[in-house]
Parts: sequence; C-alpha cells; structure tokens
Amino acid sequence: MTPGSLAWDATARLTAPFWRLHLRRRARRNKEIPARLQEREGGGAARPPGRLLWLHGASVGESLSILPLIEALARRDPALRFLVTTGTVTSAELLMRRLPETLRPRLQHRFVPLDVPDWADRFLQGWRPDAGVFVESEIWPNLLAATRRARIPMLLVNARLSERSARGWRWAPGLAREAFSTFRLVLAQSEADAARLRAAGAGAVRVAGNLKYAASPLPADAAELARLRRLVGARSVLFAASTHAGEEELLARTHERLAARLPGLLTVIAPRHPERGAELAVQLPGAVRRGAGDEPGPETGLYLADTLGELGLFYRLAGVAVIGKSLLAPGGGQNPLEPARLGCPILLGPHMGNFADVTARLLAAGGAVQLPPSPAPSLATDPAMLADAAHAVLTDTRRAELLRQGAARVAEGASGLAEEVARTIAELLPEPPSPGIPRECQEERT
Repeated sequence: MTPGSLAWDATARLTAPFWRLHLRRRARRNKEIPARLQEREGGGAARPPGRLLWLHGASVGESLSILPLIEALARRDPALRFLVTTGTVTSAELLMRRLPETLRPRLQHRFVPLDVPDWADRFLQGWRPDAGVFVESEIWPNLLAATRRARIPMLLVNARLSERSARGWRWAPGLAREAFSTFRLVLAQSEADAARLRAAGAGAVRVAGNLKYAASPLPADAAELARLRRLVGARSVLFAASTHAGEEELLARTHERLAARLPGLLTVIAPRHPERGAELAVQLPGAVRRGAGDEPGPETGLYLADTLGELGLFYRLAGVAVIGKSLLAPGGGQNPLEPARLGCPILLGPHMGNFADVTARLLAAGGAVQLPPSPAPSLATDPAMLADAAHAVLTDTRRAELLRQGAARVAEGASGLAEEVARTIAELLPEPPSPGIPRECQEERT
C-alpha cells in the first residue's frame, strides 16, 4: 500500500464510529432509510444462485444510466443476476420505479457501504459478485482495495474525470494510481476524460462515449399530462429542471421579467432535491407546491414541482427548458439529453462542465442555446439575458423547431452504445460453473 492508501485506510477505521452517528442523523432527516442502515456497513447480503454482476452508480444520473446496460446484458444472458448499489434514497427509488417489470426478479438493490475497510470486506464477502462495474466517477479507495483482495474483476464505464477532480487526485498520486489501476478496463466518455484518467493512474482506457445517450425517454403519466394541459391551456410554460440552491431565486427574477412580456406565463421549477419544496415556497412568494397538492391555477406564476420522477411530465408540458445546476458557479449541469429526447427546446447556463462533451455536440448541432456568465466575481447567469433567450424560443415557433431537430440528432447519435458496453462487460464475466461442480472448485478468477 502507498502512504496515501495507508493514511486513507487508517482514517476510515478511526472515524467509523463517527460515520455510524452520521448515518443515524441522516436517517432522522429522511436521507437514509432507518431499516436499511445495516447496508451502509456492508450487511444485508442475500446472494442469489448463479452468476452475479454488481453495478454501482452513486446518484440519480449514474444509477439511471445503468438501466439500458442491464436490459442489454439481460438479453445476452437470461440467467445473469444483478446487484445494483447506489448512494442516495432518491436514486434507489427512481431506479426501482423505472426498472422494467420483467427484470425485477433478477435484480436486487442495496445501498453502497461507506468506505470503511471492514464494511467493504463484509459487503463483498456476503455478495461474492463475479464482476463489478462502476459508473462515471465515484471512486472509493477502500472499497476498490477490497475488490482487489477478493480478486473481483472491475470495470469503470461512462467514466468521467473533471479537471477539478483531477486536480484533487493530484494531491495524492499514489492513492489515485492504486485506486484507478484496480479497473481492468476504463471506458471514458471523451478524449479529455481519457487523458485525465490515464494521468490519474488508470491502465487500459478507451473512449466509448456517453451512456446517457442510450437511455430511454423519461416516462410520463399520459392522463396526468392531458389533465395539466387542460389546466394550463394556451399559457406559455418555462420549465427549470433539477435546480440547485440559489438558482430558484434567479429563476424567480427571470420569471418577473419574462411575465411582463408574456402575460399568463407559468414557470415550473423542479428542485433536484424535492424535500426542499417547503423551504422554497417560503423563499419564493406566491409559489405553490405540487408536493403539497396545489394546482397551477390561472393566477399561479411559479409552480414548484417538488415531486419525484416527474421530469418527463414537465418536459412534455413546457415550451422551453432551463437545465439546472448550470446557472451558478461552479455548477456542472444536469443531463440535457433528457429534454432533447422529448422535443423540448433547451436553454443552458454557462456552467455545464460535467456535460461538456454533450453540450459541445448540442451547440454544434444547433440543438441548444447557451448563455454566457455574468462578469466575475459572481459568474452567475443574468436573469435579463435568460428572460430574453426564453422569450425568443417561446415566441418563435420556427426557432423552437430548429432547436428540437438539432437536439434530436444528438440524442439519436449513439443508439447502439449500450449493446457495445454490454458486450465488453460480458467478456469480463467468468464462465458459468460447470454442472455438478461447486463454484469454489472452479478455476480461480483471472
């Protein structure tokens, strides 16, 4: 072990009691499920018979990008079972909500253990996966060290490493090299990501593209969509999706400016964390909450969509969408391909660093409009400029249609990616045990 690894290991062991308390505090704030806290310490294993593939996605975006992979792998091998771990309650709920019914008997979900060596070992000893797949950029050194001890072949897919994260890893080069070299293969989203991953210590790295291209369109309840359309009528609708703290106030100022030019404008704001709904209703006078059962009446200007799993509903309802986590620095953005697949014109703030490749493709195809930042030090999006950009789309049907067409071309550009990645994962899996011979007597993993 490198000095960095030893320090990380020792710190995790010493702070384990603190993390137990931290988990219980999170449970009191509904950020953990009390009955499942044992999973955060590696417990709760219920390994099914046969080959088991472990897939890990930290939060909502990563976990949902796993779904097309699971579907492709399930088609290739009808006997393969899946263990999916995530790090948040929201991601777990959305994953299970969108999982096809036919796959439910073959998949189990658990919350990923925190990065304490004993907890990581307990998790892997209980589940004994035949191979593991991490999605995007969540790297836990002790968990990866446990996979090396257990000789579990690991793959990193849809890999992304921002310049900011790369700078952080450069403070502990030995720890980074040990962690990233765990993966037998890394499939990066872009050439820039690939270069940073190699510099961090990853060995075999290939550029495969972004798995989020392969996701299915977000679902929506058809009856509820029809009902909302009747309620809204001919009003213009601006939808701000997956917003983060501070952005909602900026959007409220944008709404004031835009409503002066578009009487009857309805601005729908869906916070990334729906539990913030009550707090936002206090911050934004006049806003009403879907989470509290409120309806967007004729006089409603701001409507908080503080519910889970309804982005697809409001992308279909809106005349233009603003991507959250892109309006304020440092931001990073959310997935702009979700509105692209649903034909909703897209406005991007200046801070889309987590989706730089997708953003560049959308802009090159004429599939989105990106706003510049305000002058330093705020680097925030100017509400007046955002109002102007939204007005241009909402009042010009030709402009809106060109944005839809450009975005659709980008969204359709990598339709076979999930199958390609599934084939690579299948090659990583060991052969099924021979009939009549216990698994432990089979040839060791290579």
